[in-house]
Amino acid sequence: MYAWEISDQLLQLKQDVESCYFAAQTMKMKIQTSFYELPPETHNALRDSLLTHIQNLKDLSPIIVTQLALAIADLALQMASWKGCVHTLIEKYNNDISSMPFLIEILTVLPEEVHSRSLRIGANRRTEIIEDLAYYSSTVVTLLTTCVEKTGNDEKMLIKVFRCLGSWFNLGVLDSNFMASNQLLMVLFQVLQRDETSTNLHEAASDCVCSALYAIENVDTNVALALQLFQGVLTLETAYHMAVAREDLDKVLNYCRIFTELCETFLETTVRTPGQGMGDLRTLELLLICAGHPQYEVVEISFNFWYRLGEHLYKINNAALHNIFRPYIQRLLHCLARHCQLDPDHEGIPEDTDDFGEFRMRVSDLVKDVIFLVGSMECFSQLYSTLKEGNPPWEVTEAVLFIMAAIAKSVDPENNPTLSEVLQQVVLLPETVHMAVRYTSIELVGEMSEVVDRNPRFLDPVLNYLMKGLREKPLASAAAKAIHNICSVCRDHMAQHFQGLLDIARSLDSFALSTEAAVGLLKGTALVLARLPLEKIAECLSDLCAVQVMALKKLLAEESRNGKSADPTVWLDRLAVIFRHTNPIVENGQTHPCQKVIQEIWPVLSETLNTHQADNRIVERCCRCLRFAVRCVGKGSASLLQPLVTQMVSVYQVYPHSCFLYLGSILVDEYGMEEGCRQGLLDMLQALCMPTFQLLEQPNGLRNHPDTVDDLFRLATRFVQRSPVTLLSSSIIVHIIQCAIAATSLDHRDANCSVMKFVRDLIHTGVANDHEEDFEVRKRLIGQAMEQHGQQLVTQLMHSCCFCLPPYTLPDVAEVLWEVMVFDRPTFCRWLESALKGLPKETSGGAVTVTHKQLTDFHKQVTSAEECKQVCWAIREFTRLFR
Repeated sequence: MYAWEISDQLLQLKQDVESCYFAAQTMKMKIQTSFYELPPETHNALRDSLLTHIQNLKDLSPIIVTQLALAIADLALQMASWKGCVHTLIEKYNNDISSMPFLIEILTVLPEEVHSRSLRIGANRRTEIIEDLAYYSSTVVTLLTTCVEKTGNDEKMLIKVFRCLGSWFNLGVLDSNFMASNQLLMVLFQVLQRDETSTNLHEAASDCVCSALYAIENVDTNVALALQLFQGVLTLETAYHMAVAREDLDKVLNYCRIFTELCETFLETTVRTPGQGMGDLRTLELLLICAGHPQYEVVEISFNFWYRLGEHLYKINNAALHNIFRPYIQRLLHCLARHCQLDPDHEGIPEDTDDFGEFRMRVSDLVKDVIFLVGSMECFSQLYSTLKEGNPPWEVTEAVLFIMAAIAKSVDPENNPTLSEVLQQVVLLPETVHMAVRYTSIELVGEMSEVVDRNPRFLDPVLNYLMKGLREKPLASAAAKAIHNICSVCRDHMAQHFQGLLDIARSLDSFALSTEAAVGLLKGTALVLARLPLEKIAECLSDLCAVQVMALKKLLAEESRNGKSADPTVWLDRLAVIFRHTNPIVENGQTHPCQKVIQEIWPVLSETLNTHQADNRIVERCCRCLRFAVRCVGKGSASLLQPLVTQMVSVYQVYPHSCFLYLGSILVDEYGMEEGCRQGLLDMLQALCMPTFQLLEQPNGLRNHPDTVDDLFRLATRFVQRSPVTLLSSSIIVHIIQCAIAATSLDHRDANCSVMKFVRDLIHTGVANDHEEDFEVRKRLIGQAMEQHGQQLVTQLMHSCCFCLPPYTLPDVAEVLWEVMVFDRPTFCRWLESALKGLPKETSGGAVTVTHKQLTDFHKQVTSAEECKQVCWAIREFTRLFR
């Protein structure tokens, strides 16, 4: 509370920049987050005081002016009694040229703050403000025009004017006909055409033009302004070439942004009437000119447009249209292939983590999205012929192979001689070619695994080629990834090579592999292992796991000898990937071939878990490994159930790692249907719940432990799905429901999703008559739970979605309300009415948040809904009133 007064005093003292900046920023934050603390009768005094401060401090520092301008704007948006604030500010200051900079600053941030996430002014107030700003918008533009006339070539002032104009364009309240004939538009394009314009002014003018183009997204309703902007931007081509000649990259990037925004705005017009009027294809020519610039950062700006153009044409699917745009896409692909070239003096393999590596990945994605317009096969053949017929330098070869790798999967592999020829030639590449060419050729081979699957005769030469790569440090990870791809696609053909894969797996660490590549290789090996005859699987699995198990045993032995603990995660992750992907087809009645192996490995995993029980990261990896082991053999892991649960519960009492709850949910999923296991699983749940509730009941417990919330409700949901009556008849259910109601307000994507799913599934068990014999019992038990918690649940859900939860969570909330309503509509109507009565009707600034009619309309929309999505739409609209 004291911050209001202290900030005000610091601003009056005007001691130095730091103290004033601190006070101005504090004042802004208080207005944004704690405006409710001030009684309404102080609002006018606060406004007058802020206006005095901004006038007194206007020459101290621009950053202080910005903070105070934000404070004034945020106050104006929340203070319903300050009517026509734009008008009063202009009246007060427009005749004093020295006040112009801060007046324009306030008028710049005001439209920006209308949609600010820090201000929950609600849809009613927002609509009122936007109408108000639209009403005064021409007054603001006139002020800006006069300002330019008065100050002429004052660059700082021009930058401010352009920023302000852009801000009003962004809010979408300017009258487009008024703007079309406005002097400011001409000034904007004059500044952009002038060669001597400074970098800062150029950027401000470019931003403003981009905002204007964005504001007329709906071209048909803004024809006059659209035409002015369209013609204006087309005049900038000469200026672009001038910037290129002067090697002024900042200006080049600005022009490219403007050209891209032009194409984005007129995209639909261009596709609807290509070459006519504002569908003029010169817009695409401008982008292709930019694509020809030597710096890759320039072409990258336009990627989103090309992607959207491709998407549009794909949906329309009209051959005549495709023919019009095909040449442009061909030229684009040509430029992209050139931009992907590495420097001729580059040594070693291509980097994929630096900026250029990321650019190449984006090129690869874009090529995949637009290739249908050119035809994958034609493009692939053309690229290949440039390699076959010419003798290009290595960097050209590498870039061509890179683009070929991007489209290889979209070429039809059926009876395709070109693909076969490419594969044959690539695996014959000598080891003397540049390392980067070999690296990218290996990636291409990995992308062509479908071709290998259709032509098994290539399998041996391809594997030999990849094995060479695997033995060389720079190529090893790429080769491992390619082998993994081939194992995934050619599982049956690879069965004969299983011994070779096993040999690689045994000596995995003799190759210079990244962690990810090593795990990928094991995944490939496990996928092939699952296709072997059943009687061979157990022995081969045992062999495959032996290396990792030996390593874990060695670590445990070292630990007991010298008390130093080493990190076992590498081996745990490798075991996990083996269990996860060894999924042979086992007929009913047959013993699962992996069962014996997993029983043998259990003691080592158990001991590893015990040794590292305090370390969350290692325990998480242990649980992940056990989860895949249990999933691998399903009911075959029954002998582990007792010792595993005992160990989980005892460690959890001391170290409540949430992954134990997750592992518990896997056990319930696998065994919850088994009559003999239900009581044991319920005991496990109760034992795990006690420490969990203690953790979550601490101050901010839910917010500080979202993973625990997520995993607890996954576990509870599995129980509801597998054995609802066991859970509903237990004493723990009341506590779980209360915890769920408290957690509905938690703004955390995964945790909130788990909570909502639990509540939804719980109520649904009393709704869904699946003709099981326990339906009546379930219905009665849910009825009792709803009688006890229903009103509290509905009230909490309404409060959460109005004040705590982001919009993406609303479909989940709607599903819960829908289930409650389906279960008992008349009672739900009363609960909802009571919940709505408890919501605040106006803001602390005196604006109406929600009218009586809006409340009754919402109540009616929800309670008369015939399907869940109608409830969702109603909540979406209603909660906007509180955002």
